[in-house]
Amino acid sequence: MREATRLLETGGAPTIDTIAEAARVSRTTLYRIFSSRAALFDALEVAPEPDTRQRVLEAALALLATQTLADLSMDELASDAGVSRANLYRLFPGKSALFRAILIAYSPFEPVMALLARAGDRRPEDVIPEIVLAAYRTVARRRGIVRTLLLEITSMAAETQPAFAETGVRAIATLAGYLAAQMSAGRLRRMSPILAVQSLVGPVILHLLAEPVFSRAGLDAPSGEAAALQLTQIWLHGMRPEA
Repeated sequence: MREATRLLETGGAPTIDTIAEAARVSRTTLYRIFSSRAALFDALEVAPEPDTRQRVLEAALALLATQTLADLSMDELASDAGVSRANLYRLFPGKSALFRAILIAYSPFEPVMALLARAGDRRPEDVIPEIVLAAYRTVARRRGIVRTLLLEITSMAAETQPAFAETGVRAIATLAGYLAAQMSAGRLRRMSPILAVQSLVGPVILHLLAEPVFSRAGLDAPSGEAAALQLTQIWLHGMRPEA
């Protein structure tokens, strides 16, 4: 443990072989004392390595593709991510913290919030396409994330609701506030701002889910960002103020 601490203080991430050589013990002896490098680092109370967080999130997404967050085993997650249970809980104290990190890293909520923060009083014709494109680009790289997030958010589970309230609900409320201000300014048709958000987001989500299906079926339909922008223009046309 003394040699491992010394090597860590010099920078880098020493391997088991390097630590064993410095401590003048065999690799077998070291593994007899500590079952893994992670177990040794746990004994030293070493913070997780920089890429550990990303590995955990990637492993969590892979597991959530076949099971719900409620069924997810933190032990299995630690094993799949190649981290110790202790380090996993240092990064994410529980499933709610894990889901919050997934929403921040992979959902469109943060990019949308960033755009709305800069929107000011710009017209919907300029702002809404930017928002739709930012959201689309965020999730298009990982189409499976749409199904995962929808399943977890609509499950109303105790682990997901606090995280969704901090991210998704806040983003939806902010977008609804922007739309309400534009309605008051006479730039958009007056209606429930929340329904206006739903009518904008719903078709884009359906497009993301249906696009691979249509493609495999050989249906000739617009795809990618072009389709998302067409849906946006349809929404803008329908939301024009009544004469």
